[in-house]
Amino acid sequence: MKWLYLLLCIAGTLLPLSLFGPWVLDHGLAITLLIGQAFATPVAGFAWMDVLVSAVVVLVFVVVKGRRLQMRFLWLPFLAMFTVGVSLALPLFLLMREFALDRNHRLEHSG
Repeated sequence: MKWLYLLLCIAGTLLPLSLFGPWVLDHGLAITLLIGQAFATPVAGFAWMDVLVSAVVVLVFVVVKGRRLQMRFLWLPFLAMFTVGVSLALPLFLLMREFALDRNHRLEHSG
């Protein structure tokens, strides 16, 4: 699963940024224009509301599950969320969770 999550991290970074990067080069960080275009149609607004709710769910999941598993570096999915988005934050957290589960399993069976 780790390889799959790693591939999803790469895809979740490259695909959104391949569309957002050229927009930023053309318009700069024009936040009002970005928001205006993001909600220009009902379908676009629907997609953004879905992403925003998903982002909140992912961040809650990171905090709750991450603390339960005593995971380290829980700030990384937050950084991923606010620099790239859900498409990186979720697979990154799942990858980190796999490492934490392996670590916890080794600790339980080491003595």
